[in-house]
Amino acid sequence: MSRFFSGKYAALEPYVPGEQPRERKYVKLNTNESPYPPSTLLAERVQEQCPLLNLYSDPECTVLRGKLAAHLGVRAENVLPTNGSDEALNFAFMAFGDGEHPFAFADITYGFYPVFCAINGVSYEEIPLREDFSIGLADYAGIGKNIVIANPNAPTGIALPRAELERVVASNPDSVVVIDEAYVDFGAESCVSLIDRYDNLLVTQTFSKSRSLAGARLGFAVGCAELIADLNTVKYSTNPYNVNRMTMTAGAAALDDDGYYMANCREIAATRDYVSRELRKLGFELTDSRTNFVFCRAPGVSGAEMYAELRARGVLVRHFDKPRITDYNRVSIGTREQMDLFLDAVRDILNQRGGTTV
Repeated sequence: MSRFFSGKYAALEPYVPGEQPRERKYVKLNTNESPYPPSTLLAERVQEQCPLLNLYSDPECTVLRGKLAAHLGVRAENVLPTNGSDEALNFAFMAFGDGEHPFAFADITYGFYPVFCAINGVSYEEIPLREDFSIGLADYAGIGKNIVIANPNAPTGIALPRAELERVVASNPDSVVVIDEAYVDFGAESCVSLIDRYDNLLVTQTFSKSRSLAGARLGFAVGCAELIADLNTVKYSTNPYNVNRMTMTAGAAALDDDGYYMANCREIAATRDYVSRELRKLGFELTDSRTNFVFCRAPGVSGAEMYAELRARGVLVRHFDKPRITDYNRVSIGTREQMDLFLDAVRDILNQRGGTTV
């Protein structure tokens, strides 16, 4: 770092995104992107915005916000579109956290949470997952801290029932509970229907996974009008035009063409279940994923070795070096063809190591 870098960030350890190599063509299963392109309708509508790029986007995201509200069954005042759900989450840490108002979240979860805390000067507690990698919700009951729970969790893929999450929200009435639903469209229950009952509940979602818009950067927060107003205060104090014209149009078109994207989600879930069955035949251990990825441990091969062997064969997956999960890899679900290439590579690795394959 330079000699000018502020000392307040000296200890900051930035989030490390999944690698995006350019040196060769890979079967890319490491960043949980959708393997399917946006719909034709979306592409056509985005193209129509090109002549208007000399004009600022609507800071209130009026059209998109209205469509989101109708889609979710809430009011426009309950929704805030953001530059990816990461921005919505960062706004929440900025708005509701500080040295006296800490956050709590799992020790194995989305790696951006502690980074958001560090950059915003927010204290936090990491609560260990259970031995089976599930979140012990009793650990969050009445703890008197703001809470973030990814549901389904990442990188484990495990989902929790809405009724159990509601008990956490109800038991912490004086703290904000954020439910991060980045993967909810692949088989989990959303908590959006609870926002009218609890003024301390904030739900975040993204268009990156289930709506093929990872490159557009679009997410949103849903909560009571007062919470959304708080987030808007932060937004208008940092970047009023946080969602660009092209992305707003893409998001609105994706909602208009919702059937296309939900069919893709069902296809991804079916492919996930197929891959899970095949991996179990090969002796892998897997969590019960309700996402667009599987979290798996190979028999007799470390997570780092499996990652490296797959990479050498042109297949990218995501490896994490935290001690409890270092033997696991997270594998995004691609098309059936891509996943068969992945499975062939896995079989080859196990065969070369003297393992048996089915």
